[in-house]
Amino acid sequence: MSSDSSRRIQVPEELKEVLLQFSIAYLVEQPPDVIDYAADYFNKLQANRPAPVNQDHSQDDQQSLNSQDGEEPPVMQNSRRKSVFAEAYDPEADDDDEGATAIFPKTDEQRSRLVESVKNVLLFRSLEKEQMNQVLDAMFERKVQPGDYIIRQGDDGDNFYVIESGIYKVYINDKHINTYNHTGLFGELALLYNMPRAATVQAETNGLLWAMDRQTFRRILLKSAFKKRKMYEELLNNVPMLKALQNYERMNLADALITKSFESGERIIKQGDAADGMYFIEEGTVSVRMDQDDAEVEISQLGKGQYFGELALVTHRPRAASVYATGGHVRLAFLDVRAFERLLGPCMDIMKRNIDDYESQLVKIFGSKNNITDTR
Repeated sequence: MSSDSSRRIQVPEELKEVLLQFSIAYLVEQPPDVIDYAADYFNKLQANRPAPVNQDHSQDDQQSLNSQDGEEPPVMQNSRRKSVFAEAYDPEADDDDEGATAIFPKTDEQRSRLVESVKNVLLFRSLEKEQMNQVLDAMFERKVQPGDYIIRQGDDGDNFYVIESGIYKVYINDKHINTYNHTGLFGELALLYNMPRAATVQAETNGLLWAMDRQTFRRILLKSAFKKRKMYEELLNNVPMLKALQNYERMNLADALITKSFESGERIIKQGDAADGMYFIEEGTVSVRMDQDDAEVEISQLGKGQYFGELALVTHRPRAASVYATGGHVRLAFLDVRAFERLLGPCMDIMKRNIDDYESQLVKIFGSKNNITDTR
């Protein structure tokens, strides 16, 4: 490998995504041995991936500067980089929400520009609306003058910056490689890693930046992830079907759930569609309805702690009923079909037995077992 430090080494998007997810999982679970945990984590990841990922990247591609993503241009370093997440943070021990709710005032126009600037930042793509609002609230203003150094190559990373105004030049080893002209962002890797800056950014004009420090971002992200996992664990602990799972299996299931929200009257699943997953009800009620004689007949209503959509996955048949949100806002935890097949094997016998129970209920409604298919 060439030791030419002026050549930019582009970090593949899939590598950043994998390391981000691993880092979050590690910090939430706090295992005693990082090496053992990493080996187990990546072995499971390899076993469960749907297909091999093409890792081929040309040398020419690695020399380009990706200013659209606002990524700092990494550079080869002779010294080893510092450890990831050097500062300790325990979300379970943190009962104070003050740091995560700090608000720095912004006009509607400024906030709109911030949203537009950060919408393609990898770290922010998986944030829920509440988390994203906390991130935007916590970004603080920094005014700069011509000649000011925003970051210096080799310094420890601390802040992430979004440009509101001003012209900024980027240097690697004193060589000018890029210019930001009143738009752009840089330094987002500092929100995750305690590592030396890979480039220098200097203001050419007066300007205004919005910044966020690593500790605030990590607190928002990790505490939210911790609360979400605890909420899902409590929800899953009250599902009778999941009593067959070991505690660690329910924890893995909690990590695989995705929150989805619906308003009253919205259709969640449609009769006849292919089954893509199942749902656990976090909040609100839903109505299960089945087409019969050119009209929809309500089969049942389900509420918090109940679930639906599993039997279509067990039987591998299309959805035979529709499900609608009712009575106001409904929040669901969604488990996709791949995670379902991987994580709920121990519950499969229970779910198959439930098929007979559902068919018995439908016989009472429609009067003939011949007209009955899997309702969910």
